[in-house]
Amino acid sequence: MSERPRQRRIALKASEIAILDAASRIYAAYIAAGEGNRASKADLMRLSIQEAIELGSAVDKLVQSEGELADNT
Repeated sequence: MSERPRQRRIALKASEIAILDAASRIYAAYIAAGEGNRASKADLMRLSIQEAIELGSAVDKLVQSEGELADNT
């Protein structure tokens, strides 16, 4: 009788999901551009995540959401 493979569960917060979404698109673009042949996939994933974090940080600095606005009344 064979054992069933262990399932891995991941619990991500909203900000982590946003970074994952952006990083996966960046990663896919690298692969589509042929970068997967030049660099290891682990390196490309790491680079994609770093770039997604940088994008998120830039958005956070440049854009104020409604909850961040100061009450000037």
